[in-house]
Amino acid sequence: MGNPQQGNNKGNGKVSENYEFWTMDDTNELLHLLVDAINSGLCDANGSLSKQNVERVILPRLSAKIIFPKTYNHYLSRKKWFRKHYNKISTLMHNNSGFGLDS
Repeated sequence: MGNPQQGNNKGNGKVSENYEFWTMDDTNELLHLLVDAINSGLCDANGSLSKQNVERVILPRLSAKIIFPKTYNHYLSRKKWFRKHYNKISTLMHNNSGFGLDS
């Protein structure tokens, strides 16, 4: 197996040489920063974060805590990833009305 960061193009997506992979620590840190930003009132009236707020508040804090700094395009990619996984879990929970833990 080759190094996953070498840019082999066997999958559906585009891979470039300067692509920075998201680790779980990076993803968790972004999620915490997004929750903090929304709780502090940085979101718009429709509940979304503007590009200016993301670039001014979230990305500098994220870059200070992780190894490879992320750009707004990296943020958009991870936001798309969050949405995809949220939709899967939401569908699972919606279709399983008796889902829960039983002691």
